[in-house]
Amino acid sequence: MHDVVIAGAGPAGSIAALVLARAGVKVALLDRARFPRPKLCGDSINPGALAVLRHLDISHVTAGGLLLDGMLVSGEGGVRVTGLYGGGRTGIALSREVLDLRLLEAAAQAGAVVEDNIVVQGAALSDDGRMTIGVLTAAPGGVAVQRPARVTIAADGRQSRLARGLRLSHTPRKPRRWAVGSVFSGVTGLSSLGEMHVRRGCYLGIAPLPDGTANACVVTSNTELLKDQDLVLRTMRQDGEVGGRFARAVMLTAPTVLGPLAVDAVASGMPGLLLAGDAAGFIDPMTGDGLRFAFRGGELAAQFALDALEGGLETAHLRLDRARRHEFGAKWRFNRVLRALASSPAAVRAAGLGASLAPPMLAHVISYAGDVQFA
Repeated sequence: MHDVVIAGAGPAGSIAALVLARAGVKVALLDRARFPRPKLCGDSINPGALAVLRHLDISHVTAGGLLLDGMLVSGEGGVRVTGLYGGGRTGIALSREVLDLRLLEAAAQAGAVVEDNIVVQGAALSDDGRMTIGVLTAAPGGVAVQRPARVTIAADGRQSRLARGLRLSHTPRKPRRWAVGSVFSGVTGLSSLGEMHVRRGCYLGIAPLPDGTANACVVTSNTELLKDQDLVLRTMRQDGEVGGRFARAVMLTAPTVLGPLAVDAVASGMPGLLLAGDAAGFIDPMTGDGLRFAFRGGELAAQFALDALEGGLETAHLRLDRARRHEFGAKWRFNRVLRALASSPAAVRAAGLGASLAPPMLAHVISYAGDVQFA
């Protein structure tokens, strides 16, 4: 038996495993994929997320990344505002394929047992159903095998089989948006800025990557558009702000669709189980702060797993929930306000007018979205 089993070896799971292994805990990190593997994401690590990596002394995982000085945000009507992080603070652009593998390797080097190509089907429960006592994994022939653990951490993403199977998370009726993304070569005008272009009915994200390519995505609520294999390239080329920059762009990777994006969690776990990363809730990624939620959320889950192992098994999930609300509550509210604004054409126009009249206001919003206050 391991002390802790973690389902999901993304950033949250790997960081949780790293912290626990460093503390001398016997921890197993399971994932259904084989690493390295591609992952749809904005590929941007903001200053606040980088601060978590420095605190954990694993900044080396971002080696070779492209430094980002801030964000460029545009709206309809010619609104265009650049917000620099300032004070020598930067973000980093790095593909998730590279970042996730390095975080996984850091966890393994710390002593975590890593097992990929393992499908976690759900939680193993005590006889009375009140406590999680490990996970159930798929074996050849479809037989479920129990992997016992004193504490389980669900870091298995938005569609978490653990969290959803126990009705701890769900997809809300509203908002429902999907992200479609690809990597492109030949995109001109790339700089040391991440980009967000807010339009009626959608927003466009562009992130420069270290090899000169660009990660580009479209986030929309229109499910009919998802049938179009050329959605990203066509949308970019038709946009008045960025269209010319994609005139000679070539799509290097097949489009990846992710959604519905939003996930609401009703709790941060149950006795014996703690949630981390997107399994603990997910908000549209338009602010680019998803990786800080993952890094810090994984660290918090590990801290309360240690508490549980020391005798607080029945209530660790409640303490984790309070800690997450204290750590992330203000940013969650901020993100929900921006998400609501982006859903309203009238609000987008009003925000564009406000930004054109007072650019420093939007620059401050960009700085807060980048978690500069934590850097």
